Amino acid sequence: MEEIKLDVQVRNRIGSRKIRSVRSQNFVPAVVYGGKKQQPTTIQVDRKAYERIMRNHRGESVLFHLNVLDGEKKLKDYSAIVKEEQLDPVRDGVLHIDFYRISLTEEIEVKVKIVARGEAIGVKQGGGSLEHGLWELDVICLPTKIPAKIEVEVANLNIGDAIHVKELVLPEGVRTKHDPDSIVVSVVPPMKEEVAPVDGETITEPEVTKEKKKVEGAADAKAEGKAEEKPKEKTK
Repeated sequence: MEEIKLDVQVRNRIGSRKIRSVRSQNFVPAVVYGGKKQQPTTIQVDRKAYERIMRNHRGESVLFHLNVLDGEKKLKDYSAIVKEEQLDPVRDGVLHIDFYRISLTEEIEVKVKIVARGEAIGVKQGGGSLEHGLWELDVICLPTKIPAKIEVEVANLNIGDAIHVKELVLPEGVRTKHDPDSIVVSVVPPMKEEVAPVDGETITEPEVTKEKKKVEGAADAKAEGKAEEKPKEKTK
């Protein structure tokens, strides 16, 4: 994976009012942290430039080369990845970004999107459904080795078949600590439709009805026996 260069401006003034001012100028407030004995750096990122990059690499881990500027003056530069985005729940825009400073010579652990390729035979011919047990995989590698995505070929999967983590073919230099027996994708059989009774149709249960009639008959006989009994006359 190649680094994508992004110019950012250092942000010396902090506070809720200053942040609102930053956003009103179409910048996104951000912070860069991580690294050995390095202090966090508060920055602001051009919203249009950042969103264009993320849109072009949707669903991928992006490796940035941040050029930290103070006006036209370059202060520092370093490699970083996005650790977290805070999104506006209403407008779905980016409110804040956390960048994590990294070294290109040290392995890191990141999440990579899993993409199913092809149409499973169990879905196409058997009417089953393809289910994802995992949508992302935690991988460990050098930053320059981060794969854009992990493709899984599913065309040969029939109903009941599955692909596990241990069966994934990862790029050279990429490994995972994920449970090897975890299911990545599987094909499950179609759901059976329950047939509802037609309106007005009575569903009989012979055994239960027969038993009920026996109980009712015994009760009726007992009642009739009591009705036939006459009170004895007292002798004078």
